[in-house]
Amino acid sequence: MADVLYRRRRRHATDSMLDAALRYARLGWPVARGAAPGEDRACSCDRMGCPDPAAHPVTMAWGVEASTDAATLRRWWTATPDANVILPTGRVFDVFDVPREAGVMALARMGRSGVPAGPVAAVDSSRYLFFVATRSPVDEDEWWSCHLDCVPEDVEEMPGLRWHCRDSFVLGAPSLLPSGSRVTWIRTPLDAGEPVPLPDPIAVLGILADASAEFSG
Repeated sequence: MADVLYRRRRRHATDSMLDAALRYARLGWPVARGAAPGEDRACSCDRMGCPDPAAHPVTMAWGVEASTDAATLRRWWTATPDANVILPTGRVFDVFDVPREAGVMALARMGRSGVPAGPVAAVDSSRYLFFVATRSPVDEDEWWSCHLDCVPEDVEEMPGLRWHCRDSFVLGAPSLLPSGSRVTWIRTPLDAGEPVPLPDPIAVLGILADASAEFSG
């Protein structure tokens, strides 16, 4: 009976992560494999005291390996069904990453002002991810790209706000966190089966920067 339950859990994990990876690929979003919560520690990787448990790619070559090829994704998640989903940024979209409270405030303000929010995801109960149109490389000198292993994580002018563009990544739903919660969509990237347009990053940034500053203050 235990073996049957294990196989069912394994199949469910494969279907959940693999199906999500394939959906992202159909949107044209490249996908890479991520670490997962470990059985006896926070992260499945070999890094002692991992600073980003279950929230980073399984290989340093993630940027090269990221793929939209269905056969490749099926092979990866059949071999490692518990692997989380990594979404590289700076290719199809960028992501603004803000504290949850700032994200809730910003969504309300966007609704009142008519600024489209685009897809929005929640990471645990701490962060909101706002998916926006990516900027061309010529504009990136004015910005900063980060993930949790990068410096700076944010900048003094916009406390609490991180910008994920080229050479960065975010976790995609339904990735599992060490807390037991999953990355979830607040606003999904599909509406009635059609991709949700990615909003202009400048319009979204202004509202998020103000909300982050108020929350941090």
